[in-house]
Amino acid sequence: MEIATLLSGGVDSSVVVHLLHEHGYKQHLFYIKIGKDEDEELDCSSEEDIDICRTIAKKYNYPFDVIDLHKEYWDQVVGYTMDKVRHGLTPNPDVMCNKLVKFGAFEEKAGKYFDCTATGHYAGIEEHDGKMWLCSAKDPVKDQTDFLCQLSYGQIKKLILPLGPLMKSEVRKIAEDASLINSKRKDSQGICFLGKINYNDYIRRYLGEKIGPIVELETGKIIGQHKGYWFHTIGQRKGLGLSGGPWFVIKKDVERNIVYVSRGFDVKTQYGNEFLMQDFHYLTDNPWHNDEPHEITFKIRHTPDLNKGILTKEPNGLYKIKSEGMIQGIAPGQFGTIYDSDHHLCLGSGEITI
Repeated sequence: MEIATLLSGGVDSSVVVHLLHEHGYKQHLFYIKIGKDEDEELDCSSEEDIDICRTIAKKYNYPFDVIDLHKEYWDQVVGYTMDKVRHGLTPNPDVMCNKLVKFGAFEEKAGKYFDCTATGHYAGIEEHDGKMWLCSAKDPVKDQTDFLCQLSYGQIKKLILPLGPLMKSEVRKIAEDASLINSKRKDSQGICFLGKINYNDYIRRYLGEKIGPIVELETGKIIGQHKGYWFHTIGQRKGLGLSGGPWFVIKKDVERNIVYVSRGFDVKTQYGNEFLMQDFHYLTDNPWHNDEPHEITFKIRHTPDLNKGILTKEPNGLYKIKSEGMIQGIAPGQFGTIYDSDHHLCLGSGEITI
């Protein structure tokens, strides 16, 4: 079996190479480049990353190639992100980057020539009843199943995710013991492949700025200004520039370019206990084989914490989640990611709608 292993220059994917090498697998290493060469300001590629990948490839004597997917990324992921933001929604570029680029465009260009694709995502793949299922990582803080929640079954069944059963501290230890060049390299914090680019700068480049009022929800009083509703998301606390808080973004009026906020540590208007999802799909299969209400756990953002709730299919084809407790900052455009009641198997996802 020959494996296409995706490298980023970070310690996680490099440890994947080491672990698969230890098990005797034949690998071809790839770095996905998505930066626009003609645009230095938004050139997301990193020569340092590529150099590290080359060093890892040389250490294990594996072939290494750089795959240029910048057109696919900017056409699809950036296009998706800007469309959602323009409509006042909260997109998740990481989710769509995985679906459309890492396991979409890459598969078409190179991955289809290999038996499997391996990455450094913190998640696992398990076989049950002859089918492959995405499952949560051992490390709840690093778990990335919610970033893989829109993959198709065809993508899931080709995946190898060796870091699922490991804590981050164990991954670091493996890297140190293997004398990997990046064993002490800090984790990247950017959105998908954006790297060091500030997210608001990324949005500003495409949508510009448009001054509008910040209004206190309860009183209707204008208490500040914003530079465009697209810079703010439901539940946001930081970055509002208001005194006397804490202040939370409660809702947005897209047509009038108004951001509504409310103050306090326990603002009831920023909490809810149910929401609808459109374009819902099960990653592998409906484990219950029916559309009855079922107990689940779920997330609405990238966090180690899960909520308990009930999943119901509505007559109009939408899916509803009713949470056992109140949850903060439900924002249309986000993905609701559902898990089984033991929060082990990641079952599927849908886009939160109003």
